[in-house]
Amino acid sequence: MEPGQSPDSPQLVGVVIITLPPADDPSLGKTITAFTLSDSPSPPPPPQQPQRQHPPPDPPVPDHFPPNIEPPFLLRRALFLFGSPRVLFGLLGMSLIALILWASPSSNPLFELRSSKDENDRKPSSFVFPLFPKSGVREMSQREIELKLGRIVRRDSQNLGAWVDDGLKYSKNSKTVSTASNLDSNAILPVRGNIYPDGLYFTYVLVGSPPKPYFLDMDTGSDLTWVQCDAPCTSCAKGAHPLYKPTKSKIIPSKDSLCAEVQRNQKTGYCETCLQCDYEIEYADQSSSMGVLARDEFRLMFANGSFMKSNFVFGCAYDQQGLLLNSLGMTDGIVGLSRAKVSLPSQLASQGIINNVVGHCLTTDAGLGGYMFLGDELVPYWKMSWVPMLNSLSTNLYHSEIVKMNYGNKKLSLGGKDDGPRWVVFDSGSSYTYFTKKAYSDLIASLKDISNEGHIQDVSDPTLPICWQAKFPVRSVSEVKQYFKPLTLQLGGKWWFASRRFHIQPEGYLVISKNGNVCLGILDGSKEHDGAAFILGDVSLRGQLVVYDNVRQKIGWARSDCIRPLKLKDLPPFVGMDL
Repeated sequence: MEPGQSPDSPQLVGVVIITLPPADDPSLGKTITAFTLSDSPSPPPPPQQPQRQHPPPDPPVPDHFPPNIEPPFLLRRALFLFGSPRVLFGLLGMSLIALILWASPSSNPLFELRSSKDENDRKPSSFVFPLFPKSGVREMSQREIELKLGRIVRRDSQNLGAWVDDGLKYSKNSKTVSTASNLDSNAILPVRGNIYPDGLYFTYVLVGSPPKPYFLDMDTGSDLTWVQCDAPCTSCAKGAHPLYKPTKSKIIPSKDSLCAEVQRNQKTGYCETCLQCDYEIEYADQSSSMGVLARDEFRLMFANGSFMKSNFVFGCAYDQQGLLLNSLGMTDGIVGLSRAKVSLPSQLASQGIINNVVGHCLTTDAGLGGYMFLGDELVPYWKMSWVPMLNSLSTNLYHSEIVKMNYGNKKLSLGGKDDGPRWVVFDSGSSYTYFTKKAYSDLIASLKDISNEGHIQDVSDPTLPICWQAKFPVRSVSEVKQYFKPLTLQLGGKWWFASRRFHIQPEGYLVISKNGNVCLGILDGSKEHDGAAFILGDVSLRGQLVVYDNVRQKIGWARSDCIRPLKLKDLPPFVGMDL
């Protein structure tokens, strides 16, 4: 007991000191140090020793204090300053809470509690889809630029479909998709592709029994997954694999719940007595796909290398039109990853196989692709920037709010009334990025300064609307990026504490053409999506891990080399193609 302290004063019985890891290296973990003090009185001080002429050096400070020894001088001083242990610990608690709030990058928990069971006893953690490039197949011109953003179109009950029965086609109604558990599993698949010359990224799925591989264009802007189908086929590209050929038993009737979801926007409603469910999808670039819904065995690879089998509803597409036929020269269809109930992640989540979370990571290296995953086990929540996912009854797109944009230090107008907030859509099915008309014109005006560096616009290059010729043939963006400035998009909210910045370096908006020119991978979006939204396509999503968390209703991103997820040593192989 300290001199002058009354017997009724609170007695200190122990101290716990918690040290958080540094913000730049959370992997170091937190440190907990405990000091336990006894209630028994302290032993009397030892007899005073004769004074020495030269005092000995201070003894080393022990790592911990054994029982029956008073707390160190610093603790006594803290008690003296604050008067009571309750006051001291109250201040320490408030400081700890303030530090956690300051270090947290978002409203998501900084740490997640996991099961204490052995890892071998847990269910497989993730589905991961590797993404890799398939170079030199063809070269796109600006007339061939694809912008997916697929939507199921409304039709009345005209005879526009096809009935599949041993290769015989009969007339039927046409129509489609639209939409507005918690097992700890995840799927992972490799992804291949590039921005130029192919203009798409694709992965593979295994369908049927025995399973057959199909290459599908990865598209977060599409609802329905579909493969080219021999029903028989009216208009199909050659594709990477033979056409999927369904049997009559695989075609789902219109009374199926997912068919009702597809056909609920039809003027006449869905047909309960029909023997099949027809659909037609129209894309933003005026391409289209028509077919019938089928259900077949669908196999995905877990992150641990094992396979999962599921009965999955997808489109048996027998009639493709427009620019879509170009990409189908190297793929077999599209995998729909939107928020719609008929999308791949939504169906797997409804079956309790995954949590409804989608992520993709596209490398900036033209010789690589990246990966895609389904489920939340591979998401590094504490490393990512997060913004709210906006909800709209009219679309299933992944979109948030953009409130400000800069090119370098120069502010660009967002367009619209009073230059207010606009939508920004994350779309892996679009090769390039689209700005509103006003933002695009402001960006072009800001880029005129590069002519002072010897870059002259080359109107003869058909690769993209704006290309510059340098003083030398350019082989990579790294050779010229010093002449361009980064774009900074402020997303999520007007106030700094509620918003996050999405940075697009020159590598995220420049493309090198076959002529050695530098081309702008940002296009005028005044005719796309009503011209009111910004669309971030593959060119600007490269080098970023992008996650769409439909459970928490958030969109997140973090810089990454996209070689593999942090928790995996290697990606699974790309089935169906020689590497």
